[in-house]
Amino acid sequence: MNSYWPSLAGGMLLGLSAGLLLLLNGRIAGISGIVGRLLGGDRLALNGAFVLGLLCGPLLYRLAFGGPPAVTISTSWPVIALAGLLVGIGTRMGSGCTSGHGILGLARFSKRSFAATASFLLAGMATATLAGLL
Repeated sequence: MNSYWPSLAGGMLLGLSAGLLLLLNGRIAGISGIVGRLLGGDRLALNGAFVLGLLCGPLLYRLAFGGPPAVTISTSWPVIALAGLLVGIGTRMGSGCTSGHGILGLARFSKRSFAATASFLLAGMATATLAGLL
């Protein structure tokens, strides 16, 4: 059970931060939208603070758990860059990302978010299945 504590803590912090942003500022914690607004120069302090908090997450993890998580990436940087580009395109096409749709959209019973989250999950399962076959 101890191996699940970091994931549980991370999920709870995501929910807490998303809920607080919605309650205190009336804003959805969709990372793609926040980063897009930050790059567009909109609400620099608020969006910048949120992104800075995301970037500080690994440091806090290291302090809380004594080291970085064991992560192995077995693909090349060009593939990682292409994947990131495709995710960015997908978030624009889907009018949001997994955090906006999956965390707050589902909590608000948004039909659009249910459809988007189902699409994310199905595409992820299909990709993982196909990648496992190769």
